[in-house]
Amino acid sequence: MPSLKGILFNQFASEGVNHLIEEMQQKYKPKKGRRFNHADITYEISRPTLLDNRLGFEISSKIPQDEVTDDKAMDTYFDKIKKILNANDLKPVSIERENIVWDSKKDTEKERDYVKCQYSYPLEDLYKNDEIIKRYEALQSGASKPLPEIAGVFTVQGKLALIMVQETVQGYVRDNVQTLIDANKKVRDGLKG
Repeated sequence: MPSLKGILFNQFASEGVNHLIEEMQQKYKPKKGRRFNHADITYEISRPTLLDNRLGFEISSKIPQDEVTDDKAMDTYFDKIKKILNANDLKPVSIERENIVWDSKKDTEKERDYVKCQYSYPLEDLYKNDEIIKRYEALQSGASKPLPEIAGVFTVQGKLALIMVQETVQGYVRDNVQTLIDANKKVRDGLKG
């Protein structure tokens, strides 16, 4: 059973990810649900999940099958994306190629390949005690604006921790999405010669 800390962290991480998805859908072309399209590639960001005192999420991108037509080229494309992502500081815990057969109107099937990245971070990495103290002192001196009300959280430090979790997860997801967008661009540019 998850701890209260884990439940609250997951709630605030989810809010941060939801705000980021809205931002991405405004910046790029919106798609249904938790997806957006950039440069003819669809990206999707999952809801955060809590498992074993770690917060995880998935980010996926469609492999552009109109440009990568056969299985060998698809494997090469995936391997290049994987290599770029694994060189990143916030690298995924797993990178998989997923194949989905989708029947949109019950009479036609569309087959799509995706790069699916799973990320996982310990709860303790989502906030920093010294930053909480710094922000608390700024609040006490009047140097920063008041905190919003957070139901069920009665201490300033608790509110600050949850706000930091939201900001940190949002930052991690934003950075990881941008890395995947950049990787897709780099690999596609290589295809064009």
